[in-house]
Amino acid sequence: FTKIYVPKANAEEAALVKEITVFGVETLRELIEHLKKDDPREERDPTAIEANQDGKDAPIPPKKPSQKKIMPTAHEPALKGMLKNETDFGDIVGQESAKRGLLIAAAGGHNIIMYGPPGTGKTMLARALAGILPELSEENAMEVTAIHSIAGGKRSHDLYRAPPFRSPHHTSSYVSVIGGGTFPKPGEVTLAHRGVLFLDEFPEFEKRVIESLRQPLEDNIVSISRAKGTAVFPSNFILVAAMNPCPCGHRGSKQKACICTPSDLARYARKLSGPIVDRIDLWVNVAPVEYEKLTHADPNATKGSEFKSRVAHARKIQQERFKENTRNIRVNADMNTRDLTKFIPLTEDVKKILNDSAKKLELSARAYHRIIKLARTIADLSDSENIETSHILEALQYRPKI
Repeated sequence: FTKIYVPKANAEEAALVKEITVFGVETLRELIEHLKKDDPREERDPTAIEANQDGKDAPIPPKKPSQKKIMPTAHEPALKGMLKNETDFGDIVGQESAKRGLLIAAAGGHNIIMYGPPGTGKTMLARALAGILPELSEENAMEVTAIHSIAGGKRSHDLYRAPPFRSPHHTSSYVSVIGGGTFPKPGEVTLAHRGVLFLDEFPEFEKRVIESLRQPLEDNIVSISRAKGTAVFPSNFILVAAMNPCPCGHRGSKQKACICTPSDLARYARKLSGPIVDRIDLWVNVAPVEYEKLTHADPNATKGSEFKSRVAHARKIQQERFKENTRNIRVNADMNTRDLTKFIPLTEDVKKILNDSAKKLELSARAYHRIIKLARTIADLSDSENIETSHILEALQYRPKI
């Protein structure tokens, strides 16, 4: 197609598609008159037919043709992003281990959970993560813009350049998070496609919502079946979750004693099933910061711009690694088991320490493969051509300990 006619209200949004002329139309008659001007077969005005009060068809004199010309809609520059990020890693005091975990998550597209007492900065860290992700490519920006248009988002003449950051409340319904409805519509897991899905108070989400994350976290899609149709939506996002170590939030804290009973702790632990825990690559403890440090900014703190450049460098290495792959792999987290054999050779020393650790920690096959992918990202951040023993050991440190 070289031309397309759309309702005038949709014209600016449709003009985002390049190499096609978009016309905005106010009425159907306006479109008909426009098309007939260039049609040599038409030598007379059309006659409309509609039913009269007696139920019989009768000719209705045509209305005076519109004199307004239908003009093509100009293609606007696509510059605007989705999120104005105001949280910078340099503004967050301490929490170096959490920042390191988020850097690895951003570089390789890995899922991460931050756990610790209330008020330690987990939400700030999650919001800062969105600021170090690279801008979307032309193709991905078009994909994200189309998803938000389908979901009824604000129409704009700009593409969404910044990766989306979605943060639904833990009381959100299953349909709003996963998607659905009588006529299936995308939920938060799809609106976060190519970006970040932040789930604060993760265990407090409805059990059905948490378990439904299995498919998008494994296959990067979500399939919704209803009586009036089935829809498959893309949902390739970085999951960033935050949770307390226990219901009261003070388990392991030096400031306050935990008041949870053993049954409370067991009930809280059961809220996250084994399959969900397996799909999380990094578990990071966010401990309280000393009060004396809170009032003094650290002049040596790493700024978000430095994190962003490191993420961009690691992503460039991965892009070069996967450039000849037909599966459109973007980051290390997108690899499957066959890709691991092809792209990530392991030395005998690395294999031995990985296998010994897997036996000791009783890792599942899924967790085993995720550690290899995580170690590859750590190696990319270190500019290392091969995975070293230190990279495997660091990746193992991020397995769950709660």
